[in-house]
Amino acid sequence: MFVEYKGARRIKGNLLFFETVEGVRYGEKVTVKYAGRELYGRVAALGETVTLIEVLGDTYGIGTEGLRVKFSGEPFRIGVGASMLGRAFNAFGDPVDGMGPVIADSVREIAGSAYNPAKRVHPRDFVHTGISAIDGLNTLVRGQKLPVFALSGVSTDELVAQIVRQIGSMGEKSAVVFAAIGIKHENADFFLKNIMASGQHADTALFVNRADEPSVNALLLARSALTLAEYLAFEKGYHVVAVLYDMSNYCDALREVSAKREEIPSRKGYPGYMYSDLASIYERAGILKGREGSLTQIPVLTMPDDDITHPIPDLTGYITEGQVVLDRTLHQMGIYPPVNVLPSLSRLMNKGIDKRHQREASQLYAAYAKAKRAQMLSSIVGEEEISETDRVYLAFGRAFEREFLSQGPYENRSLEETLAIGWRLLKTLPPSELTRLKPEDIRRYIQASQEES
Repeated sequence: MFVEYKGARRIKGNLLFFETVEGVRYGEKVTVKYAGRELYGRVAALGETVTLIEVLGDTYGIGTEGLRVKFSGEPFRIGVGASMLGRAFNAFGDPVDGMGPVIADSVREIAGSAYNPAKRVHPRDFVHTGISAIDGLNTLVRGQKLPVFALSGVSTDELVAQIVRQIGSMGEKSAVVFAAIGIKHENADFFLKNIMASGQHADTALFVNRADEPSVNALLLARSALTLAEYLAFEKGYHVVAVLYDMSNYCDALREVSAKREEIPSRKGYPGYMYSDLASIYERAGILKGREGSLTQIPVLTMPDDDITHPIPDLTGYITEGQVVLDRTLHQMGIYPPVNVLPSLSRLMNKGIDKRHQREASQLYAAYAKAKRAQMLSSIVGEEEISETDRVYLAFGRAFEREFLSQGPYENRSLEETLAIGWRLLKTLPPSELTRLKPEDIRRYIQASQEES
């Protein structure tokens, strides 16, 4: 039986300053009771005389007089199980889809645990997304952390929904855990409609944290979602892809909570420990020796002011293995998805594809880079003044954006379809320009297709 304590000193937003009780531990789950209301809380800091409790709920109207706190003696945990697939939950793992309770197989601490690096297996297998800009040129590999650097006002919601719908392991035992962090109500409704009602929701678990919830809930939701993902991957043998959107909202919540704690800020007001905090999220991915499953992460973040050097994308880039960068100019041209492949990168791409795919991707990348240079030159001197080769590259670049990058939000391309489009585009270039290909590639995929046409 737990004892209820008095001793509230003051409340600042969602932070409760409480007299320190002997035996209380950092991160401990508590219950805050006031005038018939009960709210969850978490011990955020411990001092000799004052304990800081983060209240996980609306504190409007709550005062210190008559407030009681019950300490559980345990860290935050949620129930997890395969039955959670096809359902929607809040930050505490409680169902929010109106379909009744879920019977959990196990109860796990949401903080997770560090994995011994010696127990990790290097990522090596291709993961299908159905999006040519990713599968063809920035391939996702099982166990990888590949973030998407998005822009405000660009069709990020549509792209995220498409990735969640289409991603899979080609018929193997797979699942998707989607954490929607700090999103608006209309965005939450969009995801519920486009993912959970898409006909493939049986393999997807959705965790939703709305923008009007307390900031600390955003910090909990990411960890709750990853706790389920880890259980499915390393205990049940699923190949899990965890999509975390929007990590910028997560970092803003971290900054807000830090400010309320009166901590010394670092770059742009974010706490100095944001790097290690993000690492505690991103490093919960990979493949472990002796385990059948895997956990792949796709964090999605909106770059403030389109600035890739902002602390959020900057620190994310240090921890993860590449990035998929969206482009506002492509979006304004009507290209969907507006992926700029030149600054995009998948550092583990070559681990999950064959040599032929590597050579084609390298040639497409090089050709598109030359096309962008030709486009810049023609904008200065005029298209009629550039060389014949530059005009060929200019036409290639337009066709590349129109045919390779652009696809419908419900168009799920196979890898073979993506590669076929790439070969069809490369045959428009002079053979002398195909320096990244081997002679057998040119004979098999370039000259043969030209003879057929």
